[in-house]
Amino acid sequence: MDAYELATRNTVEVITGEDLRALLAQPHKKVYAGYEPSGEIHLGHLVTINKLVDLQAAGFDVIVLLADLHAFLNRKGTMEKVQELAEYNRRCFEGLGLTNVRYVLGSDLQLDREYELLILQLSQQITLNRATRSMDEVGRQMDHPTVSQMVYPIMQMADIAMLGVDAAVGGIDQRKIHMLAREHLVNFGYHAPVCVHTPILNGLDGKKMSSSQGNYISVADTEDEILKKSKKAFCPPEIKENPVLQIFQYHIFPRLPEITIKRAEKFGGDRTFSSYSDLEFSYGKGEIHPLDLKKSCGVSLVEILAPVREYIR
Repeated sequence: MDAYELATRNTVEVITGEDLRALLAQPHKKVYAGYEPSGEIHLGHLVTINKLVDLQAAGFDVIVLLADLHAFLNRKGTMEKVQELAEYNRRCFEGLGLTNVRYVLGSDLQLDREYELLILQLSQQITLNRATRSMDEVGRQMDHPTVSQMVYPIMQMADIAMLGVDAAVGGIDQRKIHMLAREHLVNFGYHAPVCVHTPILNGLDGKKMSSSQGNYISVADTEDEILKKSKKAFCPPEIKENPVLQIFQYHIFPRLPEITIKRAEKFGGDRTFSSYSDLEFSYGKGEIHPLDLKKSCGVSLVEILAPVREYIR
């Protein structure tokens, strides 16, 4: 797999592919992703974490922003609480393979005079309507947005500038904010970042993944919890929007060279797959039973998440 294929696999879009190819040819290049500190790191976070691991392997220096001020502005808790969670999340990220990267606490970057001046300059150019629309997918309780939430996307733009990164990684829900950055940062002498967007995956019940619904697998879950959650997961015969297949595509195959579906001989015996496309094809043809797929999913996740569970003890 060449560097471009590695950098773009399992993405929804890259803006732009041509700019990314040019970056990959450069000897020095930096990419970042920001994370609001949250109680548990789960498979939803792992999509972008896997992408940062890919980009590091493709030659990028990686920066992880532990966005404590963003979380505070988005009403995720007190500053004391989110800073405590930021440190816990950092250890989770390290356990998941984000080592030899630079971790930056948001409040260490964002209270600087130059940073604040850029915030004010950007705020003169961006309408309230665009700021609100950019937050629709990522803001909390956006039926009644606060002024603090309108500052949020402008800060994210300033993060890109002040960290001096060439590329930004985020879920597709970050797209509108990233497009604001590409449009406006150039007006202040900064480069428009390459934007790498990953999909938003379904929860285990086939609905939107949500902490309040508990429809996710956390890196802190025990082996038994992972196996039980996987066994109970929604797994229709169809390929589209199948959360178990999504786990194989975005979490298991990027980290394991092959997987084995364990089956009794009377059901055809074990099947081993070395690519997601082969697994999807066989499942779509009805050659793999949903229960067997879910069991293999659980066993594979136990293997993948074992290092982080050990690391954060």
